Amino acid sequence: MQFTEAQRTAIATHDENLLIVACAGSGKTEVISQRIAGLLGQPDVEPRNIVAFTFTEKAAGELKERVHTRIRELHGEVHGLAEMYIGTMHGYALDLLHSQVPEAFKYNVLNDVQTRLMIDKYSTQSGLTTTNAVVQGTPKPLKRWVNSKLYQQVMSILREDDVDLEGLRPDVAAGLERYMELLATRSYFDYTGILHTAAVLLNDDEDDSESVLGLQRHIKETVRYVVVDEYQDTNPVQEQLIRGLTRYGANLCVVGDDDQTIYQWRGSAVENILTIENRYQDVRRVTLNENFRSSPAVVDLARRIVEEIPPGERLGKAMTAAGHQSFDRGDLLALEFDDQRAEAAWLVDRMVELRGVPFQDRDDAEPRGLTWSDIAVLFRSVKADAGPLVEELRRRDIPYVIKGLAKLFETPEVLAAVACFRFVAGMTDEADLVQCWSDAGIGVSEPDVRRGLPVLEAAMRWDSSKPWDATTLQGVFLDFLEAVGLREEGIPGNRGELVYYNLGRFSTAIGDFERIHLTSEPQQRFEGFAQWLQYQAPDYYEESDGDNGYAQPDAVVIATVHGAKGMQWPAVFLPALRKNTFPAAGRGGLGVFHVVEKSLIPGAARYQGTVADERRLFYVAVTRAQKYLTLSFAPNGKRNGMKRSDFFNEATQVYTVLTRPTALPESTLPPTARRGTPDVVMSFSDMKYLFECPYSFKLRLLYGFDSPLQKELGYGKSLHDVMAEIHKRAIQGDIARPEEAEDLVDRHLNLPFANKAAADQLRPAAVASVRRYLQRHGATLHQSRFSEQPVEIHPAPGVTVIGRVDLIKRLDTDETSVVDFKSTERAQAEDLTRDQLHLYVLGYNELTGQPADVVEVLNLDKAGRDTRELVDPQVMSSLSERVTDAAESLRTNSLPRLSSWCTSCAKCDFAGICRSRQE
Repeated sequence: MQFTEAQRTAIATHDENLLIVACAGSGKTEVISQRIAGLLGQPDVEPRNIVAFTFTEKAAGELKERVHTRIRELHGEVHGLAEMYIGTMHGYALDLLHSQVPEAFKYNVLNDVQTRLMIDKYSTQSGLTTTNAVVQGTPKPLKRWVNSKLYQQVMSILREDDVDLEGLRPDVAAGLERYMELLATRSYFDYTGILHTAAVLLNDDEDDSESVLGLQRHIKETVRYVVVDEYQDTNPVQEQLIRGLTRYGANLCVVGDDDQTIYQWRGSAVENILTIENRYQDVRRVTLNENFRSSPAVVDLARRIVEEIPPGERLGKAMTAAGHQSFDRGDLLALEFDDQRAEAAWLVDRMVELRGVPFQDRDDAEPRGLTWSDIAVLFRSVKADAGPLVEELRRRDIPYVIKGLAKLFETPEVLAAVACFRFVAGMTDEADLVQCWSDAGIGVSEPDVRRGLPVLEAAMRWDSSKPWDATTLQGVFLDFLEAVGLREEGIPGNRGELVYYNLGRFSTAIGDFERIHLTSEPQQRFEGFAQWLQYQAPDYYEESDGDNGYAQPDAVVIATVHGAKGMQWPAVFLPALRKNTFPAAGRGGLGVFHVVEKSLIPGAARYQGTVADERRLFYVAVTRAQKYLTLSFAPNGKRNGMKRSDFFNEATQVYTVLTRPTALPESTLPPTARRGTPDVVMSFSDMKYLFECPYSFKLRLLYGFDSPLQKELGYGKSLHDVMAEIHKRAIQGDIARPEEAEDLVDRHLNLPFANKAAADQLRPAAVASVRRYLQRHGATLHQSRFSEQPVEIHPAPGVTVIGRVDLIKRLDTDETSVVDFKSTERAQAEDLTRDQLHLYVLGYNELTGQPADVVEVLNLDKAGRDTRELVDPQVMSSLSERVTDAAESLRTNSLPRLSSWCTSCAKCDFAGICRSRQE
């Protein structure tokens, strides 16, 4: 593999702190991978000594696979790779808390949407409605639903930034205290809380509790190298986390590009990368200037854009084109249109023309014809500007996917699904419901809808004598789809995959709402959900990705520029280049600084955004294109939307940019989606679903369909957490006693969806289970060797299966046993348990290089039956091949239903939208 001199220097720098300034498309992933692989060749360096942070899970999967490949090439088989962390900072911090701090084991994580829903539901307890915004000197209380997003941002800033908390107004300080108390009372982390809690504990030199000392001791003994990708987007609390990991002498390598700092509105501090050489000792800087992604014309345009940022606000560098993409006149366009409809019509015309145009992905690859998924349309705001384009694509029946969920609620199939909940809430009538499903055009007729009406009518007649969780939003949704007979293959026009993809994402939204509101009475829950869908949901999901990893339909991609970070396409369109849109105008209305005084936040201006910030964002947008790039302007008819963007005007001054389109190449090839070998990273639990039923896996993990919640959910995990503490203590020589059962359960029991009656029933059962376990197994706890041990298997290139083994112990017979704990709530079919345990055995072998001898299931229920058997060589020999075959079926989207109805179908939450029992 050929490297530039700068790349070789970065790869070979091991013992100095290192700043790698990596321009867009400069091959940084390969450089990081080579460097990490090289670190394992250093004396006494083990995989567990390396922590590498990426900005997204997708980037983590790519880096993990690349690192493992390079390690095998350099060193052959290396054991213990599961203990090398490659992932997001949030994932690492949560893992630290869930593995090293027993008090945090039971904490669940709220995503951003769920956090905002919680703030709204508990508007007083969260501090929302007791906190004021000061407008022209007059305090005004924040309002439920209206200001919850603002309040959520304030609560994040107060814990993520270096805020002078002593200077807060009393109502704001009290709001922060209330909010953190609400989270603690309900055992929740929000995203900010994960980082804040871990960072505080890592840097706390005054707390001498065993939890804090143990956490810090773990870092001191294990972490020797820290790698941070996308360092330009770190905020103060993330920098505090990095400080905590490197305070004992660990080497630090940061990789980033100040020109791609685009998350200032979330608190990212570009100063982190600009000043790192002043804040850490002996930092060596290496600059990767070469762009291997884009054509010389794209690179030249991007460079001209970003070089307008004043020198004092950016690191010196000059990106150059070094890839195989050529430039042809007409590749880069800057076009003006009379209005947005004309703009949309031309864009779609161009997409049609691009389809089939020859394109070469790599220098050594055969050309292929471009297809829909090779085209991206990037907006400064999808919500504000994508409407005309979406209408045009829909009119011409061209498949498209919107990254993020804001526009999801405008798709015909989701409008039809929303109508179901409006009907239950009494907000619409039967005729409108039928019309919505007819308008959706997905093969559901009026008679079909009438077959589904009893499901909705039953939800309207909630019987208080039934359990309060017997009727769920999710259950009604799935039952209705079953009753009307909706099936993916029955949807006309080859739209089945996209329709199910959208309905699955809507199911995810149902799950978000119901996770906060399940304990409300059904009538109140259904009415609240219908109101939320009508007035709130699109705003809540404006910035949410909503992607679930593997689904990649052949469709035009519509995304925000922020959402496109880290991605690339052969053809990119950047429409809506208007003044006050891109660059964006300053936001009006209530803002953070109406709640928190600007003087209390260092570098507060970054939350409002500057022209330089917008320029960096435009630079990121341009560098997503590999060859074809179209910039366009059309007035939107509003007073502040009639002038061209300064960025558009600047682009017209570049000689490679034409302002009148030319014809594309006449020769075409069959449209063919790019055939790479996408990295498959999944958990052992995901693999269980894939083994059990490929189509169920597709519905659950590719489309996002969610299972109905139950009040008992959390019971099994709580017992699992108790077992984790018991065995982690035993490994340290501290043997828990039966009389500690109540304290253990009280520390770990978390039943987020249980009412008081259910909790009062489940707690004694948990105490009895723990006491019984300690009485039966107390004498053998000293055999514990690993508890909650991360393991991985890599059966084939590009395939990684990750998980945690409940317990690994060394028996008195000198055999190694792999143990899984089960309760009724966590029970599963025995044949699947056997597969899963043998997968764990494979993981243990990769971790240690040693075989395991016995697999056990220890059932924690009173009448539960333990199972124990020798490791089966036949199962072991077939598993790697089965995992590889399963991964390949995932890559090729070959995920069929089971051939006939079986016990797996009978217990599947999604059987009704897969097939009927009669099929």
